[in-house]
Amino acid sequence: MKNSMKTAVLIPCLNEEEAITNVVRDFAAQLPGADIYVYDNGSTDRTIEVARAAGAIVSYESRKGKGNVVSRMFADIDADIYVLVDGDDTYDATAAPEMVEKLLNENLDMVVGIRDHKDEDEAYRSGHQTGNAVFNKFLGVIFEKTFTDIFSGYRIFSKRFVKTFPCLSRGFEIEMEMSIHSIAARLPVAEVVTTYGKRPEGSHSKLNTYRDGMRILMTMVHLFRHISPLKFYAGVAGLLALFSFCLGLPVITEWMQTGLVPKLPTAVLAASVGIISCLFFAIGIILNSVSRGHMEMRRLVYLNFPSMAACRRDECENVEKE
Repeated sequence: MKNSMKTAVLIPCLNEEEAITNVVRDFAAQLPGADIYVYDNGSTDRTIEVARAAGAIVSYESRKGKGNVVSRMFADIDADIYVLVDGDDTYDATAAPEMVEKLLNENLDMVVGIRDHKDEDEAYRSGHQTGNAVFNKFLGVIFEKTFTDIFSGYRIFSKRFVKTFPCLSRGFEIEMEMSIHSIAARLPVAEVVTTYGKRPEGSHSKLNTYRDGMRILMTMVHLFRHISPLKFYAGVAGLLALFSFCLGLPVITEWMQTGLVPKLPTAVLAASVGIISCLFFAIGIILNSVSRGHMEMRRLVYLNFPSMAACRRDECENVEKE
């Protein structure tokens, strides 16, 4: 692949002494001229020394969590094309040139590597597969669009994506935040099927299925509330209105039949819940206007950066001048 645009390979790392050498060397071989960055997140083994010996540019992030590391890398590193990959040697480096070409040729902002684990069942635990499928479906329900693999750690980005992505997550929910950001901002994205392999001996996953799964779920709900407040608060208002109706219907029926309200506390509760329901709906309307303003500002900042097509045109013009 002949490409003079600056490419950076970003590898967040924690205790990957056994795997990091292969990751650095494989991506350096597949993307000649790319800068390979390894950001260590407090490793207690020889990850730093091994990565540096393999030819990587090593930096550090003291705040624990993959999201914090990715946030630091996105802020520190300047490039035209960004390749984000885990340091556990489970992703196929040979797919990187195809993914970069797809980003360039189709003028995209993100290309996601879908993990193909058919022949490597042990590499991708069944619990993680099930959780991934559930979250993919849930994402499609609340945002009306989804990805095949929202938790893939293998992604290619344009500069305009990286420099306009807020990156608020601290842990493994970072991949989901990237996916939701692309949906909310209506960014052009694509997916490419890639091989997903086993970790090398001595390398262990840092993902806790239940703890991190709950954090991911709460982050998804938080982002839904932030990005689509009208839908979120209207949904809560609808549930409260239904509860109020169920409480108040017997009271109203009895009043119409007898002219009395013997269950006064129930009537007061039903009326109060109904008022709260109206307040939630009003909050949704107000916050929806605020959210729209934020999205417009984010879009304007995004448009300040050139697209991949514009970068490629500039590259061709520079080559012709030379």
